[in-house]
Amino acid sequence: MEPRKQREIKYYEEKAQEQIKNLFQGGGSADFEGFNPGILNSFSFCYQWLAKNCRDKKVLDYGCGNGIHTVQIAKMGPEKVIGIDLSEKSLEIAKKRAGKENLEGRAEFLKMDCEKMEFPDKYFDVIFDGGTFSSLDLKKALPELSRVLKKDGNLIGIETFGHNPFTNLKRKINKLTGKRTGWAAEHILKEKDLKEAEKYFDKIETNFFHLVSWIVFPLLKLPGSKFLLKIFEAIDGMLLKPPLFKKYAFKIVFVFSQPKK
Repeated sequence: MEPRKQREIKYYEEKAQEQIKNLFQGGGSADFEGFNPGILNSFSFCYQWLAKNCRDKKVLDYGCGNGIHTVQIAKMGPEKVIGIDLSEKSLEIAKKRAGKENLEGRAEFLKMDCEKMEFPDKYFDVIFDGGTFSSLDLKKALPELSRVLKKDGNLIGIETFGHNPFTNLKRKINKLTGKRTGWAAEHILKEKDLKEAEKYFDKIETNFFHLVSWIVFPLLKLPGSKFLLKIFEAIDGMLLKPPLFKKYAFKIVFVFSQPKK
């Protein structure tokens, strides 16, 4: 296995081990950052899209980590949702999370390399990426995603967008303090990666979030912070209407469809 993958696995194994000690604090809805991502407009957009598009469908949670998104998708009535990841401890949490929600029969978790999946061609109707791209080599991952997606299928993903100088500075600090691996800090999704995706998908739709509201994220465990978040997200909505500012959004939500042969 490549050293970069070993470092990514080690990082997430350590993160998972920390979470196992206090498993399901806050009702089991908190991610590693300590709050439920579903309260953010960006993730809410994803969940609403998934609720409309994954009923009775085969769904892949791509790089599922601790299963926080997998269990939400499993409640939306898919035929099957499969979460894959290379971190065994993260998968352990995901399985326990699904068990706590009585979703064992509707959510399956497999240890699998996202860059070399073991699924047949055209297997999934829907693929969800909840922030895995930065841990991968997209030149290897994108053709695999196109391969396993059905002709009329859709891939919806949410990623940090890599053009905001302030969030880029924070990312560098996170790298220095061990909160992100070097690979992940340096491979945040950018416009050039969307161009790369055009080689494998004929249709690409994009939505942008959190131009300024990311400032509130560290405060989201404090009383009254959700109200403050909504104010800043409303400001985002106005500022992100002009194309000029979209490049500097903190999060991008994309839908890739019409995979190429």
